[in-house]
Amino acid sequence: MRISKKDEVTDILKLISPGTPIREGLDNILKAKTGALLVFSDTKEVLDIVDGGFFIDEEYTSSKLYELAKMDGAIVLSTDLKRILYANAQLIPSPEIPTKETGTRHRTAERTAKQTGALVISISQRRNIITVFKGNLRYTIQDSSTILNRTNQALQTLEKYKKVFDSKLNVLNEYEFNDIVTLDNVINAIQRAEMVMKIVDEVQRGISELGQDGRLISMQLEELVGGLEREELLIIKDYLGKGTNKTEDEALEEIIALPYEELLKASSIAKILGYENFDNYDEVGVYTRGYRILTKIPRVPNNIVENLVKSFKSFQHILAADIPELDEVEGIGEVRAKTIKQSLKRMQEQFVFDNLML
Repeated sequence: MRISKKDEVTDILKLISPGTPIREGLDNILKAKTGALLVFSDTKEVLDIVDGGFFIDEEYTSSKLYELAKMDGAIVLSTDLKRILYANAQLIPSPEIPTKETGTRHRTAERTAKQTGALVISISQRRNIITVFKGNLRYTIQDSSTILNRTNQALQTLEKYKKVFDSKLNVLNEYEFNDIVTLDNVINAIQRAEMVMKIVDEVQRGISELGQDGRLISMQLEELVGGLEREELLIIKDYLGKGTNKTEDEALEEIIALPYEELLKASSIAKILGYENFDNYDEVGVYTRGYRILTKIPRVPNNIVENLVKSFKSFQHILAADIPELDEVEGIGEVRAKTIKQSLKRMQEQFVFDNLML
C-alpha cells in the first residue's frame, strides 16, 4: 500500500505501536503519570545539546525506562532504540527556534526535534498525552480505543466506496468487450479507485497506531482492497493517450498527487492521461489496449500479454482473432491460444451477469 512507502508518520508509529518494547515503556510512564522527555538519537547534533545528567549506556528495557522517567531530566536513547545512553539530562536547543508549545517539556521537545531532526517524544504529566516530534512534524498519539473506533469507521466508509468502484469497474468490463467505452467511463473508474485508496491510507494509519491490536483490521483491509491499486494502474496503462511519453507509473503518481478538488474534475484526469479538454467526455470514444483484462486469464504471464498487445494493437483485435492467429504470437502455442479464447468468452459472460445483478 502507498502509505507504507511514503508516510514518515507511519514509520514512526510502527516503532512505538502497542506491542513494541518502546510502547510498553511509554504506557508504564503514562500509568505512573510522571511525564517524560525522550530523545531517540545518538548523533553528534543531539549529543552536543545534552548537558549534565548520567551517562548510563545500558541495554533498553521498559522497566529501566519507567524507573529513569521518575527523574525530571530528559532520557537519551540510541538511534536503533536498543540502548539507554543518558538519564536526567538537560537539553539545550537554540532558544531562537520558534515553537507554539506552551509547557517547558513540549517546547524543549519541539526545538530539539527541529534543530537535530531526531525523533523526540514528550509525555505530558498533567494531561497524560504522548506527543511525537521529528523535524517539523508533530503528532499526538491517541488512546487505543479512540484509534480503534476511528479506524473501524474508516473501514465502514471504505466498504461503501469500494462498492461504488466495483460498479464502475463492472460497467467498464462489459463496455470493453462491447467496444463502447467512453473517456467518461475510464475517468470515473480512476476517480473512484483514488477515492478508495485515500481512505485506505487512513485505515493503514490507524493500523500502524494500533500495532498488534490492528491485525484483524489489517486482514479485513487486505480482503477488501487487495489488488485494487494494480487494477487502477492497468486501467491507466490501457488508456494512456498515444501522444503522451509518460509511463503508467508516472501518470499514476500525478493522479495520486492531485488535491481532492482536482481529482473530482474530469479534465484533470483527462489531461494526465494525455487527452484534450472536451465539453462532454461521455461522447468521446476510447479503445482499450487490453492489458487489464488479459492479466485476468490464468497461467498467462506478463510477457505473453505484452506480446499479444504488441501483435494485435487493441483488445478488439485480440477478441476477433481466431486460434491460428493467436497461435502465431510468440510464446503462445495452440494450447494457450485455446485457453485465451475460452477464458475471454467466459469472462464476457460473467461480466454481463455481474451487471445484471447490480
